[in-house]
Amino acid sequence: MAADLEHATSTSYSLLPDSDHHHHPPSISQRRRPFTLLSSIFLSMLIFSSLIALILNRHSQPHTVDDETGDRAPAKEAFKPISRGVSQGVSEKSNFQLSSPGADDIYPWTNAMLSWQRTGFHFQPPKNWMNDPNGPLYHMGWYHLFYQYNPDAAVWGNITWGHAISKDLINWQHLPFAMVPDHWYDINGVWTGSATLLNDGKIVMLYTGDTDQEVQVQNLAYPANLSDPLLLDWVKYPGNPVLLPPPGIGAKDFRDPTTAWFNPNGKWRVGLGSKVNKTGITLVYETTDFTSFELLDDVMHAVPGTGMWECVDFYPVSTTESNGLDTSFNGKDVGIGLRLDYGKYYASKTFYDQSTQRRILWGWTGETDSEAADILKGWASVQTIPREVVFDKKTGTNILQWPVKEVEKLRAKNTKFRKVLLKPGSLVPLEVGLATQLDILATFDIDKTAVEAAMEADVGYNCTTSGGSAARGVFGPFGLIVVADESLTEQTPVYFYIAKGADGVATTYFCADESKSSTAADVTKIIYGSSVPVLHGENFSMRLLVDHSIVESFAQGGRTVITARVYPTMAIYSAAKVFLFNNATGISVTANVNVWKMNSAQIDYFPLGRQH
Repeated sequence: MAADLEHATSTSYSLLPDSDHHHHPPSISQRRRPFTLLSSIFLSMLIFSSLIALILNRHSQPHTVDDETGDRAPAKEAFKPISRGVSQGVSEKSNFQLSSPGADDIYPWTNAMLSWQRTGFHFQPPKNWMNDPNGPLYHMGWYHLFYQYNPDAAVWGNITWGHAISKDLINWQHLPFAMVPDHWYDINGVWTGSATLLNDGKIVMLYTGDTDQEVQVQNLAYPANLSDPLLLDWVKYPGNPVLLPPPGIGAKDFRDPTTAWFNPNGKWRVGLGSKVNKTGITLVYETTDFTSFELLDDVMHAVPGTGMWECVDFYPVSTTESNGLDTSFNGKDVGIGLRLDYGKYYASKTFYDQSTQRRILWGWTGETDSEAADILKGWASVQTIPREVVFDKKTGTNILQWPVKEVEKLRAKNTKFRKVLLKPGSLVPLEVGLATQLDILATFDIDKTAVEAAMEADVGYNCTTSGGSAARGVFGPFGLIVVADESLTEQTPVYFYIAKGADGVATTYFCADESKSSTAADVTKIIYGSSVPVLHGENFSMRLLVDHSIVESFAQGGRTVITARVYPTMAIYSAAKVFLFNNATGISVTANVNVWKMNSAQIDYFPLGRQH
């Protein structure tokens, strides 16, 4: 650990009156002891830090009125990039990959186009901004999801904890806000946090607060009435904050506490994201009561050059069983830093579902259009479909992520396509009717002898830089095209590509190509993807959840996953189509496809009266 952390210590707090936000705690005495045994206490522990590039965008300002015509038009000076989070000490919450076009470059979105973008079976609030999933848990027959929310606008700010409940992780009911920024220690935002279920059945929630001085601190909250299945009322501990940034850690570099895990020494441990200079780190604290904490001597993990770590998650995955494990399960470490998703995916958070013995993963998918469009449509961001996480016993190196089985209850009409032969250059439409809400399972068989006979093919292939689905190679690309219009002016291909090195080893890539997903200029269009293991005897398989402006793609049972956001202007409503394609030059492909139309989830207010 860096020298400037050598004196970082623990904090112990006495109870303070629950006063106004100008009251500050007394000075804090701190101590520190060595952090030992961490690497030997967890079976199959995986630590996932959201280290993908910060997501920047631009901010839309008020419109101007043309003096001659009276028409309202965006002011050209309105489209300068303005930070949506960095100034307050979190990652950029806008879309930095868009340049800052002038008014002439803003696409003339219609209400019909914007309305189409709203999803049918992914979780999102009725309006306004949403980001990180917080503190998911199961309690007395209900799944609870808390999330970062702006009650006032479709851009980041005024962060409050939204709250929704579900019996099945798919159909949701909104409840009143769980926590709002109303004390000095969180007046600038009730930021990301995690739930811990204690041994006696109690629930504690640790969360980051942004103080009136814009210092990141950790706070404690708990249900007012544990016997309430809805967990409607939450109490903030009067002695908050329970943790301040330790010496050597910046005031804006200390956030996002993990679910705590129980250590064999009888104490609980919790991780926090931070950094020292440009080295991203995870700090670990120990506690017995969640009101006083001791900072352990060494960091859990550190990677130079990665910068501030946000939304660290730490949990066990069994290497022998297919069920999930409680966070406090003890064993040995086997994995750190596996990438969960190669697309638009951030701030992931898991919980242990004790009712079904599953490890369930949530993830926030932000927008990749302009803030101007988000403001017009009145909302921004969705949560991915919850995923079950298990160890991939076949590879021994991967985890598998798969949509929770409950989503299959939304499946409606099923259309099957069997043994569709795709010769080199083939494009085959799949007649499935309305193609904006789909669950697609597809397998592809190729002539493996042709691959084995080739000496070398596309050895330098890369999903992002090798030309996308239009670039034809010997053994790829082949796959599905979704959210496409009849002429393929707009399309989102999801595909496999096989490259072979001079050593005779073939590598399969799984990619999603947004480059032609929209004719709009004010939309970021990326080609995502990475390699995926395809073992001997396996065919090439993918599952796609298509839900208007989000496409979640799972290869080989969930070994590699890609989440894409798309904003078509033409391939919407009844104009949206699905195709099979094979752009390979050296192989034919045989495809088998199952397509289900998906009903919409029921997402509404719980009948307590509408929240304002």
